[in-house]
Amino acid sequence: MLVIGHRGAPGYRPEHTRSSYELALAQGVDAVEPDVVATKDGVLVVRHENEISGTTDVADHREFAARRTTKHIDGHRVSGWFTEDFTWDELATLRCRERLPRLRRENTRFDGQEPMLRLRDVLDLAAAAGRGVVLEIKHATYFAEIGWDLAALVDSELRAAGWAGGIHPLVIESFESTVLAQLRARGIPAQYVYLLEAHGRPADLVAAQGSHAPSYAWTASPPGLDTLTDTVDGISVDKRFLTSAKRGGAALVSAAHARGLVVFTWTCRPENLFLARRYRRGIAPAAFGDYVAEWRMLRGTGVDGVFADHPDLAVAVFRG
Repeated sequence: MLVIGHRGAPGYRPEHTRSSYELALAQGVDAVEPDVVATKDGVLVVRHENEISGTTDVADHREFAARRTTKHIDGHRVSGWFTEDFTWDELATLRCRERLPRLRRENTRFDGQEPMLRLRDVLDLAAAAGRGVVLEIKHATYFAEIGWDLAALVDSELRAAGWAGGIHPLVIESFESTVLAQLRARGIPAQYVYLLEAHGRPADLVAAQGSHAPSYAWTASPPGLDTLTDTVDGISVDKRFLTSAKRGGAALVSAAHARGLVVFTWTCRPENLFLARRYRRGIAPAAFGDYVAEWRMLRGTGVDGVFADHPDLAVAVFRG
């Protein structure tokens, strides 16, 4: 079973920072997971979203105040500051901060200490450590609408960084199957994994098919899995697919395996807030619940890989 450092080790450091990735690698993960979005000048940067006010100090920079705006991204109205409105040199002046300060107060002591990273920085870190990368492409349809081909940008960066020859373990994933197909057609050797939310529909298929677009939930059904066997190598599912008795987690994993698909799940976090209700202990959202029991249940489904915010805890449970 693969243990993947979800945005590094954000249980201990602000996500997507160098120290977060270095800690995840030191704690024994098989791979780290950077999310990538684009800048105004076409640089791939590592952020969970292209809106960056929650994870950087951009709001404190008076010189960027006028760039605050509102956009519609994948059907949602979002206000803030966006990577595509900044050059990489401008973003490099910002400093990262904890995304969940009320929940992970200890991490706020690292606020303001580290700059943002580019995809190239994470690729180099993982290569030096001899570990893999699970690269998630974010909002590909939205970026295409504003003139950026993320498949082309990712292809170019992987080749420039020496990650296009199959030497390093590489997984490419997205909530949008279109960009996965585009990258696969470019010949990048990797495992291609389709991310499935517990609810909703993929933005690329909604853009193409409107209300006729299949839901993520349908895609996780046996007929939906049948449509994936010639297009991707696996799926990565919200863990609610596996913890919900109604959804039948082990049956989903077995059905995917029967079709030759690997199965990952996200995200393993020990805090009560993120655990299935039956594994919570007490009422404090930040307190650790019985995460060991939940994670052992996940392991029992036969899942092939897990994303974790606290890599050391995940290594202990999933490899114990």
